[in-house]
Amino acid sequence: MIITTLFACSLFIKAQDKETIVLIDTNKGKIKVKLYNDTPKHRDNFIKNVENKIYDGLLFHRVIRQFMIQGGDINSKDAPAKELLGSGDLGYTIPAEIVYPKYFHKAGALCAARTGNDVNPQKESSATQFYIVTGKYFTSMELDKMEKKDNIKFTPEQREAYMMQGGYPQLDQEYTVFGEVISGMKVVNKIQMVETDENDRPIEDIRIKSMKIVKK
Repeated sequence: MIITTLFACSLFIKAQDKETIVLIDTNKGKIKVKLYNDTPKHRDNFIKNVENKIYDGLLFHRVIRQFMIQGGDINSKDAPAKELLGSGDLGYTIPAEIVYPKYFHKAGALCAARTGNDVNPQKESSATQFYIVTGKYFTSMELDKMEKKDNIKFTPEQREAYMMQGGYPQLDQEYTVFGEVISGMKVVNKIQMVETDENDRPIEDIRIKSMKIVKK
């Protein structure tokens, strides 16, 4: 009986440890992301949006080189060219789940967008809008200067990631990082290089054809 119970508990723990994988199919290629179990509110909300097909047909409406690509504005699906996007949402927010320094803004980080600190000091996240970090590479000297200027200390993992993968450390501890790209970073980088207008919206629509959960 004890052995059976322990075995059942072990299976439950392993099941809980499994990370959800989501396939983002765009007109520029496919991106796979995994969702962290350490940010359960964001994970469950993203899964709900995917299962309800909220993201299907939406645009990556904001793209900035050496920074990030952003999508999830629910008004972007049929938005005409040049229309200013970025305010479309579902009318609720998600409490911040900033698990730092374990999760940070390395290249490929999947993060929740939000309104600014002036109206949102709790750093609560948008119900739908998200971004994937592209960022830039940093030298050891640049990271040293940031540590001194901002009175912070990067972990060895952060320093290695920001130097070898790139990222955007300026956003650390400000936005919830709730997942990361596990394949398709070439597609993300292809998207970040597209031509954009004065509002950082791609001239050619970069569309999310569909999202689906491929592993749970």
